[in-house]
Amino acid sequence: MSELLMLSPEQMRGIEPYFPLSHGVPRVDDLSGILFVIRNGLRWRDAPAGYGPHKTIYNRFIRWNRLGVFNRILAELAARGGGSDQLMIDATHLKAHRTAASLLKRGSTPMYRAAEAD
Repeated sequence: MSELLMLSPEQMRGIEPYFPLSHGVPRVDDLSGILFVIRNGLRWRDAPAGYGPHKTIYNRFIRWNRLGVFNRILAELAARGGGSDQLMIDATHLKAHRTAASLLKRGSTPMYRAAEAD
């Protein structure tokens, strides 16, 4: 397994004002666990034990997402960013249904039928 991703103290200080206040118990760095899971495309239960219980990481993600914490952080970081010298690429992919492959067989689409008629 790869090394744990931990935010630096400077990075945490920069985004700390956007998080809800802790209720008595000092907050651990749950954000690093959340980022690790999302960055690597893992299930929450596959988060390394170094980040704490996976259920806690998941619950914090859900709670903070509902409170708009991540939206505020991203909006602030985008506003600070300034220039457009960086390019972001979406890594989303689509999965076709298994019957979609059979649509390309010869003669099954109007495009192929029109070509045969010529």
